[in-house]
Amino acid sequence: MSLLFGTAGLRGPLGDGPDCMNLAVVVRTTAGLAAWLRGRCLGGSTVVVGRDARHGSAEFAEAAAEVLAAEGFSVVVLPRPLPTPVLAFAVRRLGAQAGVQITASHNPATDNGYKVYVDGGAQLISPTDREIEQAVESVGPAASVPRLPVSPADDTLVCEYLARVAALPRGEERRLRIALTPLHGVGGATAIAALTAAGFTDVHTVAEQFEPDPDFPTVDFPNPEEPGATDALLELAARVDADLAIALDPDADRCAVGVPGPDGWRMLSGDELGAVLGEHVLGTAGPDPLVATTIVSSQLLARIAAARGARFAQTLTGFKWLVRSGPGLVYAYEEAIGYCVDPDSVRDKDGIATAVLTAGLAAALKAGGRSLLDVLDDLALEFGVHATAQVSRRVGHQDELVDLMTRLRSDLPTQLAGDAVTAEDLSDRRGQERTDAVVLQGGRTRMVVRPSGTEPKLKCYLEVVEQVSGPADLARARAAATARLTAVAEHARRL
Repeated sequence: MSLLFGTAGLRGPLGDGPDCMNLAVVVRTTAGLAAWLRGRCLGGSTVVVGRDARHGSAEFAEAAAEVLAAEGFSVVVLPRPLPTPVLAFAVRRLGAQAGVQITASHNPATDNGYKVYVDGGAQLISPTDREIEQAVESVGPAASVPRLPVSPADDTLVCEYLARVAALPRGEERRLRIALTPLHGVGGATAIAALTAAGFTDVHTVAEQFEPDPDFPTVDFPNPEEPGATDALLELAARVDADLAIALDPDADRCAVGVPGPDGWRMLSGDELGAVLGEHVLGTAGPDPLVATTIVSSQLLARIAAARGARFAQTLTGFKWLVRSGPGLVYAYEEAIGYCVDPDSVRDKDGIATAVLTAGLAAALKAGGRSLLDVLDDLALEFGVHATAQVSRRVGHQDELVDLMTRLRSDLPTQLAGDAVTAEDLSDRRGQERTDAVVLQGGRTRMVVRPSGTEPKLKCYLEVVEQVSGPADLARARAAATARLTAVAEHARRL
């Protein structure tokens, strides 16, 4: 069985054969992409190629560029391993017809991938993915595919990206001490350059995690969401008395943020930062703005948007859907620490831009004697405590995920932690709203169950809402929400 296009492209273990990431798969996939572009009268157009620093990435990026060049395309190769958002920016900045980023994002060290951008710098969607797969099937052996050498571009596009990101913070305050880790990925130097250009010069880094290392030696899984992945970052933040902690995933399209609180340092959840940044962006947005999130994220952004007179869209999981949610998009996020904070320049999640924008907000709040946690308190007082969590069940094979979803659909719950719920099977929807997921919704409780699109996991996304009567009631409401969330999580583990 061959690797198939999943979330925006191919991703899988390095190894021999058509079901793994290797040079032959990259060459044939690129030839199929070239054929698909030519079939749409886009032969000779510009295609951008970039890469991370994983095992095989340099060889794969070189091969992709050379196949495209031999097919007559104008190929722009980014000058070195760089964050995925730089590739997305370059595609849009150049008006390129496609972009290829060799990356496996936050997957284990044994994986690599092939990510495709089309449509003005957005990730590809169906039916484009299936059409490219069909084109790949018509490609002969990799050894028969012509290749032509390509020289890397200079730093012009990188400098333009940094200039755009540096202009994101609102206000002039820059007094902020930041602790940062790129988790052995390619985001470290770019993040430092972006923060410095934006005026944030007091940045401390986790030394043993700063340089790119495809083996990710200090973490079990190179994902800021994984338990233990940010321990070294939070230790550094406490040691240097930082105001903000920032963790990027290996290709720097995701960003996690840590803050000091009454009980010490902690990482904000994706939904917490998602709500805070949504409130921040809407505070300075122009007329009739649109914000968006996904079916598995918190419902809080929808309530913020309604209260601020903004439009709101809810999409399927993934930024390939979020950035296509409608005209006037100013902000989009998903709970898996992905944020699109500047859709006009990067139509994808962007951890570097998120870090800079968050730093600007944190600095402004600090100048006023407040913090990101105070903004969360404000939102809880206005809209209620929205507590979220995720329960994942890792399996050995995709067939097990199919069996788990079939079993769930055969016996849908009618209650979650004492809250009556109704079920909606999203596989019954039509068109682009159809997906393999089940939503259980009650008055105070919500659970979305779906297979992961990138890993062999069944994921349950949980949310409970507890109303707050006033500032003195915040502690009680949060404790009640935590207790209910724990009960719902226990139910999810028994699915």
